[in-house]
Amino acid sequence: MAAGYLDILRARHAARLLTGTLVGRLPNGTAPIAIVLFTRAEGGSYALAGALAAVYGLGTAVGQPLLGRAVDLYGQPRVQLPAAVLSALGMVLLAVAGLGSLPLAYAAVAVAGVATPPLEGGLRALWPSVLGSEDRVHRAYAMDAVAQEVMFTVGPLLVTVLVSLWSPAAALLVINAIGVLGALSVVLSEPSRAWRSAPREAHWLGALRSPGLLALLGSFFFIGLALGSITVAGVAYADDHGRESVYGWLMAALGLGALIGGAVYGARQWSGPPERRLRVIVALLALGYLPLILTPGVVAMTVLAAVAGVFLAPAIACSFIVVDRHAPRGTVTEAFSWLVTTFGVGAAAGTAVAGPAVELGGTAWSFAVAGAGGVAALLVLLATGKVLAAPGHSAVAVRGSENDRNGAVEPGFSSGHQA
Repeated sequence: MAAGYLDILRARHAARLLTGTLVGRLPNGTAPIAIVLFTRAEGGSYALAGALAAVYGLGTAVGQPLLGRAVDLYGQPRVQLPAAVLSALGMVLLAVAGLGSLPLAYAAVAVAGVATPPLEGGLRALWPSVLGSEDRVHRAYAMDAVAQEVMFTVGPLLVTVLVSLWSPAAALLVINAIGVLGALSVVLSEPSRAWRSAPREAHWLGALRSPGLLALLGSFFFIGLALGSITVAGVAYADDHGRESVYGWLMAALGLGALIGGAVYGARQWSGPPERRLRVIVALLALGYLPLILTPGVVAMTVLAAVAGVFLAPAIACSFIVVDRHAPRGTVTEAFSWLVTTFGVGAAAGTAVAGPAVELGGTAWSFAVAGAGGVAALLVLLATGKVLAAPGHSAVAVRGSENDRNGAVEPGFSSGHQA
C-alpha cells in the first residue's frame, strides 16, 4: 500500500503539487465549520449559521465551473492565484465586520465562495503530465482522495484549536492566509505554469453536454447534501452534550474513516467498469449514514461517524475515473470543477435543511437528512445505469503535447477509457 503511494510522491513535482493543493483548499474544506462556529460565537442562530454556510456553498457552486472553464482557456496561474486572494478577502471581511450587517455578511461569504480557486480540478489536470502512466494516475486519484481526508480530519481540529486559543474570527483569518500560500505554491510550480488544456469543441454547455457526467453529478449532489447536513447536525449534537470539542472529534472521526477507506481502496488494482463499482461503493456509503440517526453517547457516536466515513474517499476516487471517462475533450478542469460544484450545491442544501430540522425535530432529524441524502445518491446511480455505462467520447492522443489532459500520456494510454 505505502510503496505505491511513495512511488507517486517520489515523482518530480508530485509532493509539492499535492501538498500545495491541499493547503490551498484548506479554507474551502473548513469553511462550513468555521462559518458555523463564527456565527454561533456572534450570537447567531443555527438557522442563520446554516444559511450563511449555504450561501458560501452556493457561491462555490457558481464559481467553480466558471473558474474551471477559465483555467482550461487561459491556464492555471492567471486564474488560481487571483481567485485565492479574492476568496480570502471575502472571509477577512466577514471576520472583521461580523454579523452587525447581515447583507454585508452574506455578501462576504458569497464572494469567498464564488472566488474559491479550482485547485482540486487543477491538480487532476496535472497528474498525467507529472506521472506519465495510467496506473500511476489512477493510484494518484486514490491518494488524492486519501490526502483530502487528512485535510478534512486535521482541518476541523485545527479550526477548533484556533478558536480555543484565540477566537472564531482569528480562525477565519489564519486559515485563509494559509490557503493563499498553498495556492501560490501550486501556481509557481513548473507543471502548473506549463500546462495547457487540449483543444476543445466550442459549445456553450461545455462539460455539461455529457449525459454520463450529468448522471454522476446528480448522484454527488445528494452525497454533498448528506455531508452538509452532518456539518450542522454535528454542532447540534455537540451542544446537546455541552462540549464544543465534541464537534471537532466527530468531524475528525468522519475524516479518519474516509482516510482508512481510501487507503485500502487505492492499495489494489480494480477490474470491471468503474461505474458499476461506484454503485456498490455508494450503496455502502448510504448504509453507513443511516445509524447516525440513533445519536448515542459520545464514544459510540464517534465510532459511528468513523464507520460512516469509510466509503467516502473510495466513492470520490472512483468518481474521478468516471469523470475522466465521460468529460468531453478539452473540458477536464471544468468537468472536475462541476463535481466540486455538486458537492457545493448539495452541501448548501444540506446545511440549509439541517438547520431548521434541528430546531423543529432535534438533532436526530438533522442526521436523518444525511441518511436520506445517501439513499437518494444511490437511487440516481441505479436510475441512470444505462447512461453511465456508455462513455460519451473517445480520448485521442494529441502528439507533442505532454500537458494534454485528455490525451494519451504514453503509447496505448487512453485516459478516457479503461476497464
